[in-house]
Amino acid sequence: MAQGTIRYWAAAKSAAGTAEEPYQAETLAEALDTVRQHHPGELTTVLRRCSFLVDGAPVGTRGHETVRLAEGGTVEVLPPFAGG
Repeated sequence: MAQGTIRYWAAAKSAAGTAEEPYQAETLAEALDTVRQHHPGELTTVLRRCSFLVDGAPVGTRGHETVRLAEGGTVEVLPPFAGG
């Protein structure tokens, strides 16, 4: 099981109540399932609109269950924002 950091930006940061937290998961889907369990409510809604970067690479339309997470890696949670 890989361990790393999830970083939240803008509305995701506000909904999570933190700028970052650790993950322990093999895939992005597993990491996001854990996030939803730890932060039910607004963050779950915000995540539906977010895009994700894993170690700097856009996830795009790939299934989250196919995106492997690396030991010491970083997941960036990027909600849509005005002008960007």
